Amino acid sequence: MLDRLLPAAAVCREAFDDAEAAPLFPEEERAVGAAVDKRRREYATVRRCAREALAALGLPPGPVLSGPKREPLWPDGVVGSLTHCAGYRAAALARARDLASIGVDAEPNEPLPDGVLASIALPEELAQTAELAAAGGAVCWDRLLFSAKESIYKAWYPLARRWLGFEEARVTVDPDAGTFTAALLVAGPVLADGAPLAGFSGRWLVDRGLVVTAIAVPAVPTA
Repeated sequence: MLDRLLPAAAVCREAFDDAEAAPLFPEEERAVGAAVDKRRREYATVRRCAREALAALGLPPGPVLSGPKREPLWPDGVVGSLTHCAGYRAAALARARDLASIGVDAEPNEPLPDGVLASIALPEELAQTAELAAAGGAVCWDRLLFSAKESIYKAWYPLARRWLGFEEARVTVDPDAGTFTAALLVAGPVLADGAPLAGFSGRWLVDRGLVVTAIAVPAVPTA
């Protein structure tokens, strides 16, 4: 599904269950050694997806470990993002010369638990979510907002190397185009062209009982 949301420069691999055995590297075994079986299986499957994407980029397999903010650590010259939820695991990778950053997220197309929306949404977002929900339809708009904010953070962190709170980006969803924008409410990192990052543009879809969101930040051309 991610290949319907991301540009051709991104290589996407996905799985809808953990049926295919996925061996781990020793470093990964240590990272997930104390986890329950369900967590271990989804961890292994999403890393199989990542290694398949690395192979599609012409790179050898290797451990996919996590940094201090749980961000995936990629080989030099590679950017990417991972996501997993019930019934879905996926990786999206690209060469850094083609994309500056990627953020992807998948969630069940179900209402958020009580209290979560109020904790993540700005007043404008609450108003838009209520308006979209009142119009009816099959999309759980509160869950879509949550997923968009997760994708925003995943695209932000590799560029800024610092935390971004839910309240620090204002999301506007286009329900007809399948897109969303995010205006940063804090100073963004300075990109390679010398301009600060002011926001993100992303795409979304609902399919197979899932809400999926994705952001691809274009690479800044170098002379």
